[in-house]
Amino acid sequence: MAKKRKKRKVPAQFKEPIKEEKQKHAFQDEFQKTAGDRIEDFSKKFEGKGKTIMYALGAVAVLALLGGMYYVYNQRTNAAAATALGKAIETSQAPVTETPPPAGPQAPAKTFKTEKERAEAAIKEFQVVVDNYGNPYQAKAKYFIAVNKLSIDRPAAINELSQLAQSGDGNVSTLSKFALAQAQEADGKLDEAAKLYQELLQLENAILAKETIKFNLAKIYEEQGKKDEAVNAYFEIAKAAAEAKDLDGNAVPLSQTARESKEKVEELAPEKAKEIPESAPPSPLGIG
Repeated sequence: MAKKRKKRKVPAQFKEPIKEEKQKHAFQDEFQKTAGDRIEDFSKKFEGKGKTIMYALGAVAVLALLGGMYYVYNQRTNAAAATALGKAIETSQAPVTETPPPAGPQAPAKTFKTEKERAEAAIKEFQVVVDNYGNPYQAKAKYFIAVNKLSIDRPAAINELSQLAQSGDGNVSTLSKFALAQAQEADGKLDEAAKLYQELLQLENAILAKETIKFNLAKIYEEQGKKDEAVNAYFEIAKAAAEAKDLDGNAVPLSQTARESKEKVEELAPEKAKEIPESAPPSPLGIG
């Protein structure tokens, strides 16, 4: 008679884990929801196989998974932010006219009867970017809000530009300081404007041409009666442009700013103007 086989006791570590009822989770956004689901699925694959494997392999894989998912999510967010910012910029540049343009494929999407109406509409659209997206789009939108506000609430706009200029936020800080300098110049605050232009000249940046900044500073010197300083600034612009060469070593046509600077030197100091080298003729296409 065959012996009855004794039932083996299965060690606890090899038992099938008891499945717990899933709890409902509240997610803040699409990225968090998707990331949470992926992590949960990933962790299930390692249930019952030891903490060492989970920590050694799982942690690396989860980080890689999160990194990839965040990149995709961030790209989508950036695309939406860029689109919203672009539409707001289009609004800020829409034509101002009392007569609606004729319908057609070339007709602008929007027109406004006054600059005030256009500025108010643009500010609303830029504010949407500020409220819904992070930097760099948020900072750029704040800059455009301040610039558009100059025509409807100048004190508030100047205050906002001052804060942005001191923020140290790269191009936005530089552009804000330049816009602030122009506003101060237009308001007759020449000393304040000159100081801002001088600060901009000390910066190493590619967003603003040095000759543009120096030209504006030269105009202020001229208004202040500082003839020598004005002549020197105009001369430096014209001389540098006249001596500029392209990659092939050919002379580069003068830009509009450089041509105006040369004319200013000829007007204010004819003898000094003779020191400016002959430059390439203006482009027949009007470029430069």
